[in-house]
Amino acid sequence: MFEARPLSNRVEAVRQSHAPDVQVLDCERDFETLNPALAEDLGLVVDALEPASYPAAWLPDDAPTLLARYVSSDLTIGMPGDGSVVWTRQTEPPIVLVKPRVEGSPESFVDFLIAEALVQVDLEVPEHFIEFFAESYRDLDQAVALDPNDTYQVAAALYDGWVGLQTRDVFADWHDEHPELADAWQDAGSRLEGRVSELPRAVARGDTDFADATELACAAIKHAIELPAPFAALDTEAYLDHGPEYAIQWAEKTFDSLEE
Repeated sequence: MFEARPLSNRVEAVRQSHAPDVQVLDCERDFETLNPALAEDLGLVVDALEPASYPAAWLPDDAPTLLARYVSSDLTIGMPGDGSVVWTRQTEPPIVLVKPRVEGSPESFVDFLIAEALVQVDLEVPEHFIEFFAESYRDLDQAVALDPNDTYQVAAALYDGWVGLQTRDVFADWHDEHPELADAWQDAGSRLEGRVSELPRAVARGDTDFADATELACAAIKHAIELPAPFAALDTEAYLDHGPEYAIQWAEKTFDSLEE
């Protein structure tokens, strides 16, 4: 199921600089969440497994089943919305997993995704949004006037945006040392710009729902793309400094304005 992935010289340089102890593994099959049996297979390629768990009281009663499983003591790796490359510190050493769905993507873009994961491990940010919001996830659930699955999507997006505020400064410094990775970062951002600028109109017309719009806008933060209102308020030092508290206040104000 898992085997060591050969890394390009530029990605190996990032690994050595940011997370030299991390193993990068290819996965035999695609997944959103590894089932416990497959997750346990990681024990064959790592030194130890240390499942994370969080208080069930952090979750509202109608939280999605997968989220409830994630906070339990089960070894859960990967969640919906995590993308083609995921990482975890629930193993020793930490690992980055590359899913088969990356096949067909430009090599430079896949390299960027792996390098991004290595940078995130180095920053020691929370592994999942539930650790980021903790007990305040219930407050976010109250602020977001959407169903549980859409609330999950908004929470994941807000966490992704907060992480992006930190990683983009690292990416911006790659122009000299890792120009191919910097170019891939910029190219991915350029592909998002038009869609991001159109978000307010797309939401107003009903072409895009709010959860999808939040996901796209927050994904753009790591690319330093200018965001339209109301998402521009997330591209701030205040969000970086105050994290969950700021995100919840943003959600309250945003949904109050949408209801007016």
